[in-house]
Order: sequence, then structure tokens, then C-alpha cells
Amino acid sequence: MATPRKATPRKATPRKATPRKAKAKPKVPLSRERALVAAVALADREGIGALTMRKLADELGVEAMSLYHHVANKEEILDGMVDMVFAEIDLPRCDVGWKAEMRERGASVRAALNRHPWSITIMESRTWPGPATLRHHDAVIGCCRAAGFSLPMTAHAFSMIDSYIYGFVMQEVNLPFDNGDDLHDLAASMEPLFVAGNYPHFIEFVTGHALQPGYAYGDEFDFGLDLILEGLEAAARKNSRGK
Repeated sequence: MATPRKATPRKATPRKATPRKAKAKPKVPLSRERALVAAVALADREGIGALTMRKLADELGVEAMSLYHHVANKEEILDGMVDMVFAEIDLPRCDVGWKAEMRERGASVRAALNRHPWSITIMESRTWPGPATLRHHDAVIGCCRAAGFSLPMTAHAFSMIDSYIYGFVMQEVNLPFDNGDDLHDLAASMEPLFVAGNYPHFIEFVTGHALQPGYAYGDEFDFGLDLILEGLEAAARKNSRGK
């Protein structure tokens, strides 16, 4: 009779640990504020022309129709974006020097517009201003009035100052150079145009001033703004004496 073989015990194969699923990060609920922040970021990166409701929805990772639970349409998005830019601008105070406050305010507007170049063309075009926009306009008007400006002179001042700031920034952001080295490279590339003594005044200006060490186009901003503020102050005094 055959002797039964002893069963050889099998070695237990260690079980592979099942990797735990990473906990999904909780989704940030969609809101009007979140949509506006994403819209500003999109416009900063790609320009205002790239902003559509569908593309904004893609940025937020939602369906386009979901946006309409928080904003009525693209116009409301634009209104909100402009209000966010105005919220970044320092408000002038009425209890200190008028010109100093307007200089500070001018520098703050310029900085905000440089951060958001798309806003230059639509800042004053919105027909439904938000609370930050209204606070800003109220503060500027109040500063002018506290300085003794009449209502017509206040209108002149507001219009002239902002026309200067917006125009300067629009030119600044579109210049084909960012610094002195870029300007030197640009001038070198244009050298073939300046043959046979053509354009002598332009050449004198570029070589004798713009290409000199330390020149920066941005420095022109303060000079121009000061001229405007001094002229407005003189006009306000003259206007006050004429009454």
C-alpha cells in the first residue's frame, strides 16, 4: 500500500497593500466673485477679446450654463471686472494737500492699468458702475471740491487728469521697448533709415537724450501730471477770483 505523501505547506504570499485613493479636494463652489476673479486673470493673460462665457466656464471647470446662475450675461461680467480694477486704486483723501493726493492717486491708477491693460478701453464705458467705481469717483470729486474747485472746474480736472493717465498708459504698454537695452537695440535696428542726414532733429533727440544713461520713458509720467495739476490749480484760483 502506497504511503501518502505529506502535503508541503505553501508559503503564504504577502498581500500587496491596496493603495488608498487620495481624497479628492473639495471643489470650491462657483460664485460671482470666483467667476470675476477668473475673468480678470483670463483677460490679463490673453486680452479682453479672448473672454467669452464658454471660455470662462472652461477656466472654472464648469458648464457654461452654470455661470448664468451667478451672472446675467457677459456685460455683467465686464461691469464686475472693471469694478475690481477700481477697487485696486488708492482713494484720494480730502483732508490733505490736493495736488499730493492727486499725484498719489495718479500713480495708483497707472499701476492698476499696467497690471490690467485690457481695462484702459472700457474703464469709463460701463453703464452700471459697481460700488468700488462709485466710491472712487466720489472720492476724486470730493477731493476737488474740498480744494475749492467749482463743479465745472471739478469736471475739467477729472476729465483732464484721467485723459492724461489713460493716454499715457496706453502709449506706455504699447511701446516696442521695455528698458534702456531694448531702446538701444531698437535704435540700432533703425539706423539704416537715418542716412544722408535725414531726420536730423529726431536723431538729435534719440542720441542726445533718449539713449543717454538713466533715461526711462516712465519718468515722463510725473512731469506731465505735475504740469496738469499746477495748471488746474492756477485755473481754479483764477476762476475763484473772477466770481
